[in-house]
Amino acid sequence: MRLSGQNFLVLLGILGVGIVLATNQIVPASSAHQAQERVWLAARATGIVTYLLLTLQIVLGMVLSHPTNQTTWKLSKRLFPWHENLWVFVLAFLAAHIVSLILDPYAGVGVAGAFIPTMSSYRSSPVALGTLAMYALILTGITARYTKLLPPGFWLKIHRLSIGVFVLAWLHGILSGTDTPALRLMYIGSGVAVLMAAAYRYWVARKARPTFSTSLPDRAPRTRNTPPAAASAAVDLTGPEVAS
Repeated sequence: MRLSGQNFLVLLGILGVGIVLATNQIVPASSAHQAQERVWLAARATGIVTYLLLTLQIVLGMVLSHPTNQTTWKLSKRLFPWHENLWVFVLAFLAAHIVSLILDPYAGVGVAGAFIPTMSSYRSSPVALGTLAMYALILTGITARYTKLLPPGFWLKIHRLSIGVFVLAWLHGILSGTDTPALRLMYIGSGVAVLMAAAYRYWVARKARPTFSTSLPDRAPRTRNTPPAAASAAVDLTGPEVAS
């Protein structure tokens, strides 16, 4: 179920209130230093929330695309709306994260640094990773929502870049954050969760793929006393003529 226009506006309003509450912007700052810190806190808080929501979205995507989900789990109807609509949350908090960095005069990012890789004066390479992650996120999200405008199956090829989006965001958070040591467990835990989900999903998918031996036609087992002609006759007994 996709968000309607009215629900989308309501969602943005709730997100706005949540961002204000999360960054402690209700009570006026008592000093210029406190006001300056609040902008930094807003940028850091929204960045962390964006990263955690992205992690959840990636894990849900792994579950939805898991081969076992199609046969046993059958969780698509329950999880797909969450997976799809989480993209709106991720974009909203990402936008708040970027705006906060631009408004912070001491961040050293600026408009150019936020949208053009390596243009940030503050840790240009780690910030550039975040910029690339942003563009890749937008690309995967838009192509997934407007699949009918693309060639069949093309959106899925692009959507597989989502794991790359997470890797870029993970590196961006670790390398650009000044409080990374305090958040070490969060980065390790989220990274391990995505890695395990991806490994399990691709291991099961690879295990289910036909190999050279499994793709060979079935043959009746030959014993030491069974001549080749008899074995061939046994194979023919399973053909469509007998089945009819």
